[in-house]
Amino acid sequence: MQANILPEDSPPGATSSRPPGFLQSISLELLGLLLFVLFFNLLAGIGAALNETGLVVLGLLMAVTPALLWLAIFYRIDHAEPEPKRLVIGVYLTGLLLAAALYTPIYGVIFAIDQWMGAYWWSQLLGGFLVVGMVSMAIVYGAVRVVVFDNPEFDERLDGIIYAVAAGLGVATVNNFVYVLQHGGVDLNIGSIRMVVDTLGYASMAGVLGYFIGQARFEKTPVYYLPGGVVLSAGLIGLYFFLIDRTAAGGLQVELWRDLALGIFLTLVVMGALSWLVRRANEETARVAQLSAAGDSWEPKSVAEAAPISGGES
Repeated sequence: MQANILPEDSPPGATSSRPPGFLQSISLELLGLLLFVLFFNLLAGIGAALNETGLVVLGLLMAVTPALLWLAIFYRIDHAEPEPKRLVIGVYLTGLLLAAALYTPIYGVIFAIDQWMGAYWWSQLLGGFLVVGMVSMAIVYGAVRVVVFDNPEFDERLDGIIYAVAAGLGVATVNNFVYVLQHGGVDLNIGSIRMVVDTLGYASMAGVLGYFIGQARFEKTPVYYLPGGVVLSAGLIGLYFFLIDRTAAGGLQVELWRDLALGIFLTLVVMGALSWLVRRANEETARVAQLSAAGDSWEPKSVAEAAPISGGES
């Protein structure tokens, strides 16, 4: 995937220490999402001319667009190899199908979150973590594990983030679909912002889990490592949506733009931290691999060489 600057016998996952273009690609995709919002806000008047069916169809198209823009990150980072792109799409569709199959049984029947989660701030925070966060991140982990974890194309740590983000985008797409259908379509201005904010949350926090998956793919990790990654990313996504909802005030347009700004800021912080962590892990792997290839690793001396030197000659 990346240009390899390490010896040919380097261990798996020992790619170049700097993920090329990762943050640049993230920034371009955020710009694309912002242009998506601006475009539909400029065309907001068209919504008044559409009937409910037209609004639903347009809303469903809008719901999938942010995910398609985010998937372009993969094509920008890994433009040299066509096969993994199909795996990314497969992970995205798996996450989407799992989320679609589980949405109503879990959220609507088992936990009935609409009846209690929004009642108090603490129920919103706990529900966002224990229900929404845990279910969505379990779906992300399941999609990556089933589709690509043991595939040879999963050959570097950064892949864990890319594949997990793709699965998170599948979850976000389903949530956007549900939003459109429950509202009989969407306002082009409010709906576009809401969809982008949700997409940012699911994608960036799935990336956190993807870091843990990438580490577990190439390193020996404790048995609690991956479950800990699921719990951490679930807590972060619950906190993300809690912060977003706390900044809103009556759904006013100015507050929605503030939500978008907060979502972009949090995404940049999370992705920047992940980029640094991956670079640091790759640098350590490269250092060990280069030492081994150069023959600089420690070797025991013979008994004669290791014998202590006695006093000077008599």
